[in-house]
Amino acid sequence: MTDVVILGLGYVGLPLAKEAIQGGATVVGLDVKESVVDGLNAGRSHIDDLSDADVAAMIAAGFRATLDETEIASATTAVICVPTPLHGDGGPDLTAVESAAHAVSRQLQPGMLVVLESTTYPGTTDEIVRPILEQSGLTAGVDFDLAFSPERIDPGNKEFGPRNTPKIVGGDTPRCTERAAEFYGRFVDTIVRTKGTREAETAKLLENTYRHVNIALVNEMARFCHELGVDLWDVIHAASSKPFGFQAFYPGPGVGGHCIPIDPNYLSHKVRAKLGYPFRFVELAQEINSSMPSYVVWRAQNILNDAGLACNGSRILLLGVTYKADIGDQRESPAIPVARLLAGLGAKVSYHDPLVTNWKAGGVDVPRIDDVEVAVGDVDLVILIQNHSVYDPEKLSRRSRRFFDTHGVTSGEAAQRL
Repeated sequence: MTDVVILGLGYVGLPLAKEAIQGGATVVGLDVKESVVDGLNAGRSHIDDLSDADVAAMIAAGFRATLDETEIASATTAVICVPTPLHGDGGPDLTAVESAAHAVSRQLQPGMLVVLESTTYPGTTDEIVRPILEQSGLTAGVDFDLAFSPERIDPGNKEFGPRNTPKIVGGDTPRCTERAAEFYGRFVDTIVRTKGTREAETAKLLENTYRHVNIALVNEMARFCHELGVDLWDVIHAASSKPFGFQAFYPGPGVGGHCIPIDPNYLSHKVRAKLGYPFRFVELAQEINSSMPSYVVWRAQNILNDAGLACNGSRILLLGVTYKADIGDQRESPAIPVARLLAGLGAKVSYHDPLVTNWKAGGVDVPRIDDVEVAVGDVDLVILIQNHSVYDPEKLSRRSRRFFDTHGVTSGEAAQRL
């Protein structure tokens, strides 16, 4: 018997597999991409948080990846960690979740624990996953246990990982909750139980909606503070001195990654579809945050105009095109719409990123600059989109003709800040 089969070996499933193995579990990973399976079995990692050495250690401990769903039948626990992107209507695309649930249903055995970790709207576990699993003829809470436990992975975070980040679990029944808590308790330090699956699903959405709304607040403040001649970065620094009642959030060129720009929309979509009215905070936050790339481009145009240059024909270098510093993940990166909009205005856009060898913006290849310290002095404008730790923004801004800092990390007069 295998302790756990993990369906989906990406940024959520693979770190979970590593932690479970370190907790003494026998783990099989199931994925639909042959390249992912072959790469892992050959000891190659495809995500930032795990190195090739990590994967090799997992393999040495008995881990293997497979395309064969029949492996599920021999597992005590099945955990679904597949992606849930947005549909065009703003709702979650549950195609991968449904496919994974059907795979589990075909192999489901009495006594098995099934956990959904994929982020989605409240009610998905009960309304979508449970009926699919019960097509097996087994009943949730009676013949098998069913729970939801939201992933809380923060890629690139050196302080908090799967073990020391509290794990939320909510089961279809109290027994299901305890079964899930027992499973995760083998390799996670703290377990937080909720009343049921819907509460666990909503907790994850509240976490990211909280961040989404507060980021939108400072993004909007960035705009009017610039017009008023107020240094917002200094304002945030001063406000942060209060030891209670304030948490600092910072403006930026846009919100990227799979969580913040996407997850709150699951909740907004559910409220509209089920209750018939808007979740106004989320929709306004989405409007503000999604408009930040356009604002960055507008500011870039003004910087060039002040120098007597048109955007059309100007050479613009983007520094950092991933969605987060020091990771290679480009999902929903604001650099993509920034580059696309600049190119649409006739700018000659190039990029530098130590973690990205080839990059496309809107399907168009963008040329990569190798020597960033030379390139910043050759172009008309440098825009810092992502502040990777290898960059020295102060030094680069001094070498640049014009430098636009969208992260507030420069202090000299050589740069303009968002």
